[in-house]
Amino acid sequence: MEITRTEHTDDATEAFVAHRNLLFTVAYEMLGSAADAEDVLQETWLRWAGVDLETVRDRRAYLVRITTRQALSRLRTLGRRKESYVGSWLPEPLLTAPDVAEDAELADSVSMAMLLVLETLAPTERAVFVLREVFGLAYDEIAEAVDRRPAAVRQIAHRARAHVAARRPCGPVSPAETRDALDAFRRAVETGDLQGLLDVLAPDVVLLGDGGGVKQAVLRPIVGADKVARLLQGGLGRITAEVALRPAEVNGRPALIARLDGALDTVLAVRVDDGLITGLYAVRNPEKLSYMRRETSLRR
Repeated sequence: MEITRTEHTDDATEAFVAHRNLLFTVAYEMLGSAADAEDVLQETWLRWAGVDLETVRDRRAYLVRITTRQALSRLRTLGRRKESYVGSWLPEPLLTAPDVAEDAELADSVSMAMLLVLETLAPTERAVFVLREVFGLAYDEIAEAVDRRPAAVRQIAHRARAHVAARRPCGPVSPAETRDALDAFRRAVETGDLQGLLDVLAPDVVLLGDGGGVKQAVLRPIVGADKVARLLQGGLGRITAEVALRPAEVNGRPALIARLDGALDTVLAVRVDDGLITGLYAVRNPEKLSYMRRETSLRR
């Protein structure tokens, strides 16, 4: 029986929609940019719509393969863009649905801290790590996606795993532990309590700010509890009446949203180790805040 074009399109659409959240998650973890991940999904659909579905044994794997290849191409373009970026480049924050936090491994893999670790990998290493460690794909499936031999993929995976292990947070951190640190941080900021800030910041805490050259932000990393605390106290102390700090779930982890006169101004994500904040990531670039207006569903 011959399949009509309409039936083919309906079948392709159904498969694409069924796996869309998974494909977005793959692209986002590889790129750290929701806007670019959406562009990759558009490109994936265009290629998927032209595939003869009768030849596809595993539609999920085939779609992941297309997405990975498109994301790798986009990742190389992003690398050139970041070279001319004003100040620090931080991943695009997502207001995530509650079920993301319930999957501890997924939440860890999309956390701001982990995405920054993934930024230190070469493009192919990042793709292999994400597909193997987060999504559990077999080496031969990954090999098809990145156009390498399975033996080479195993070596890349081993190298990427060691690289990430040396830079990732020391151990699993519960959402409750992160919330406690954020609550103490927020109280200290709102009351101008310098000692309270010093008590919740690790001695070697790092503050990164991303204003994209549009909003004021620190252009270089600020390192050390005393420097970070005094900068925060001085900067926020002048505008506390107009700023409201509110908790939110960002990239599967507790975070804070700062609103200035009611408008979203800053997303503040953190890395917590042993109960202390070791990383502060302040995203102010307006172009990166559009995905904070609605919850994003991520899938493995």
